[in-house]
Amino acid sequence: MESLSIAQKQKANERHHRAEIMIAGEQLRLRLHDGKLIKDRRYHLRTYPNCFVAKELTDWLIDHKEAPDRETGIRLMQKLMDHYIIHHVCDEHFDYKDAKLLYRFRKDDGTFPLNKDVKVFLRGQGLYEKLISVEDSILKVREENLVKYQRTFLGCEMIDWLIQEGEAVNRKEAVELCQTLLEDGIIQHVSNRHQFYDGNLLYQFRINFRRRRRLTELLNENSPRTLSDSPDSPFCLRKLNPEPNSSSFLSVQPNKEIKAVSAVRRSSVTSLAGGANSYFGLSPSLGLPPTIECNPKSVLKRPVTNEELLSPGAPYIKKTLTIVGDAVGWGFVVRGGQPCHIQAVDPGGPAAAAGMKVCQFVYSVNGIYVLHLDYQTISSLIMTGPRTLVMEIMEAVE
Repeated sequence: MESLSIAQKQKANERHHRAEIMIAGEQLRLRLHDGKLIKDRRYHLRTYPNCFVAKELTDWLIDHKEAPDRETGIRLMQKLMDHYIIHHVCDEHFDYKDAKLLYRFRKDDGTFPLNKDVKVFLRGQGLYEKLISVEDSILKVREENLVKYQRTFLGCEMIDWLIQEGEAVNRKEAVELCQTLLEDGIIQHVSNRHQFYDGNLLYQFRINFRRRRRLTELLNENSPRTLSDSPDSPFCLRKLNPEPNSSSFLSVQPNKEIKAVSAVRRSSVTSLAGGANSYFGLSPSLGLPPTIECNPKSVLKRPVTNEELLSPGAPYIKKTLTIVGDAVGWGFVVRGGQPCHIQAVDPGGPAAAAGMKVCQFVYSVNGIYVLHLDYQTISSLIMTGPRTLVMEIMEAVE
C-alpha cells in the first residue's frame, strides 16, 4: 500500500493551520456580534455597516482573557488579516493597527474568498456533522494495536455510507472524495501511514469541529498538542445549524490536557459559506501523533449519592443559577449520573459569570428535577431548551 509522503504531510499541516484560523475567526465573529462590538458605525458623514473599532477590540481581547496584553492582541488580529478573515473597511491599511480605525470581518461583507481549500473545509465539516448527528453512526471508538481511537471508521464503511447518503454516485467518486479529505488532513489513517483505500483499514476524523478555540492557539503554528475527546463527559453544547430563534444544540467533549477548560459553545463554520449545504472541512496536523481516547479523571474527591445529598442536615446548599448563553454558548462540562456533577467550567464563559463551579451537583434544569438522570439525558434537556438556562445546583458547604 502506498504511504503518505513528506510533501503530503506538509501540505496537510499548512491546511490544518488555515482551517484552525477559519474556525477561530468565525467563533470570534459570533461573539463580537453578540457583544455588540460589531455594529454600523458612522465616520466622516459615511456609515460603515458591521464593523468594529480596532482599539476597542484590543481592549475586549484583554478583558476576555483572549490576549494577555495589547501586543499579543495585535498579533492575533494581524493573523486574521493575513488569512483574509478581517480587513480595513476601505482597505487602506494592510496591517492591524491598535487605533481608532474601522475593520470588518469579510464574512460580514461578502468578500470572504471561497477557494477550493475552503470548499474542502466546509465539505468535510458537513460530513462530520451529518455522521455524528445520526443514531448508530459509523463513527465509533475503536481499538488498534491496543490503542483506542476516537471518531473512527473503516474505509469501506465510509464508502458505503457516502453512496447511501447520496454524497457520491459510485465507489470511485467516493474514494476520490475521501482521498481529498485525507490530503487536506480532515481524515487520516489512525497511525498516519496510508493513503485512503476502500477496504478494512481504520481511519478517523482528526479534528474536533466543535471545540472552542482560544485565539492564542493561532500563534503557535506547530503546536505539538493534540486534542482528544472524552466519551463520557459532554462539553457543553454547540449549535449545529444556527438560525434565528433556534434552540437546537449538540454536545461536545472536553480535553483532559486543558488546564483552564475551554468550553465549546455555540458556533458555526458551516455559515462561512452562507449555509449548511456548502461544499467543503478542517484539517489537523498530519505531523502530530494520532488522537487517542482519554477519560478525564473526575473532579470529585469521592462518589456522592442522592441519598447523601438529600438527607436532613447534609452539608449541601441549593442555589439557582440563570445562565444566558452568549454567541458561542454556555461554557461548562457535565459528567457522571445519579447525580451528575459539574466537571469543568470555562472561566471566560456565561456559566462562570453566573456562579457555576466545579463539583456542584445538578439538581434541576429549567424546572425539571434531574438528580436521578444521567448526563446524556440532562444534556438533551439543555440542548432542546431555551438560550436562557435556569439550573438548580447543590453545593457543598465549606
